[in-house]
Amino acid sequence: MGDLVTISSNLLYASFFFYLIATFFFGGTIRNEKTGNRGKASTIGISLTIAGFITQLGYFFTRWVASQHAPVSNLFEFTTFFGMMLVMAFIIIYFIYRLDVIGLFALPIALLIIAYASMFPREISPLVPSLKSHWLYIHVTTAAVGEAILAISFVAGLIFLIRQIDQTKSSKHTFWLEFVIYSIFSTLGFIIMTTTFGAMDYQAQFQAPVEEQIVNVEYEMPAIAGPNGGELQTEGAMQPVFEAPGWMRGQDAARKFNTLIWSLLSGLVLYGIVRLLLRKRVAAALQPKLKKFNPDLIDEVSYRAVSIGFPVFTLGAIIFAMIWAQEAWNRFWGWDPKEVWALITWLFYAFFLHLRLSRGWHGTKSAWLAVGGFAIIMFNLIAVNLVIAGLHSYA
Repeated sequence: MGDLVTISSNLLYASFFFYLIATFFFGGTIRNEKTGNRGKASTIGISLTIAGFITQLGYFFTRWVASQHAPVSNLFEFTTFFGMMLVMAFIIIYFIYRLDVIGLFALPIALLIIAYASMFPREISPLVPSLKSHWLYIHVTTAAVGEAILAISFVAGLIFLIRQIDQTKSSKHTFWLEFVIYSIFSTLGFIIMTTTFGAMDYQAQFQAPVEEQIVNVEYEMPAIAGPNGGELQTEGAMQPVFEAPGWMRGQDAARKFNTLIWSLLSGLVLYGIVRLLLRKRVAAALQPKLKKFNPDLIDEVSYRAVSIGFPVFTLGAIIFAMIWAQEAWNRFWGWDPKEVWALITWLFYAFFLHLRLSRGWHGTKSAWLAVGGFAIIMFNLIAVNLVIAGLHSYA
């Protein structure tokens, strides 16, 4: 089994490399003014993307064989699958609309998601009893496919906003657009910080009260936010700047909250450096390169992604989830944090389609909704998983 796990890991690394190189070729499609040169760059870009997707499929199935179960049972496996499905959704959209610019934005998002996954434990471990069900791959994979298709709506919406928002003056639109871009930098900051401190083998141990017991809490990053009521046990480790709120009393809640703070701060530093280099807002620097693309077509891509992704998400994250919950916990609904955020996500996109079809919300309004919907999805994936404990906290 060890050899199979190694092969699986190597295939994942190879797919990451293919996606990275493909991104540069899609970047070439917006730099080159000659149609012929854009055509060659586009062909190479989509070919590399397909090669990467096939390679990642190889990772998925070899890991499935090695683990003896569908590899979507923890945060590492689910998030890599989510990234793979985002790439698949882009490939389908590409062959329908032939919009190279979607690849320039979709592939970096997929790369960040896959890199984010690599920060979690990658070891293959036995399934906990509640996951030993065929609903594992039915519910989780369908929900991930739905979210991945909805992510394409975010990509198209972001491109639309960068292209259309007036960058000659500061406004609430420019502020929130830069905030979205900063959020992407924060994800990159999380990856960099986790990798850096992991390479340094940084560890700090605290003793903290949890449910009337004193437990050991292991930190793998310097403690900006220490556990509530905790005492540092590791000599030479950084003392916390402040304690986590009292309601974060789960054994891992404060540690995950600390990781979130590091992500936000490092993202702020990265964003600040880029702003200094560009000497303008990031969106303002990108806007001239996107003027050649038809905004109506980009808006249509965003809407079509929601119209396809929403029913898939409904099936996987709501209907299949309720059936499995009844089988595993003898109830269809229990207000677990993940269940609540799945419902919030569903209601938001239902509202999106209502406003689009009944109120005629097109263009900028629709694009902002697409961006907001993906923010809810990522909050569920990152904040709910990292900070809020619940029945779905398996990683």
